[in-house]
Amino acid sequence: MSNYTVERIKVATPDKVELMTKVFKPNEEIKDNLVVVLVHPYSILGGRQALLKGIASGLAQNGYRAVTFDMRGVGESTGRASLTGFAEVKDVIAVCNWVSEHLDSHRILLVGSSA
Repeated sequence: MSNYTVERIKVATPDKVELMTKVFKPNEEIKDNLVVVLVHPYSILGGRQALLKGIASGLAQNGYRAVTFDMRGVGESTGRASLTGFAEVKDVIAVCNWVSEHLDSHRILLVGSSA
């Protein structure tokens, strides 16, 4: 039995792409008003949010909220991956904006993973 929960959310980008997002929340007291947003490796190279589940669950088990998401064109997210990565930057910004508006956080720590 884990001491955290995972909530699935769809986050919309300004260009109307829907990003499948998971919010890992500790069941006990939250240690800090910080949310860690984890960004998976470039999707064209096989990146997806499932690669960050271990880090996100570890953070939640230790009292921190963590967010993972599939960028456009990955998993259940709509849209298409770009060759330049510029569109994916919009995805990161949209998720961070959603976090600041919906998770009552004063701080966001952005963590990227590379292929």
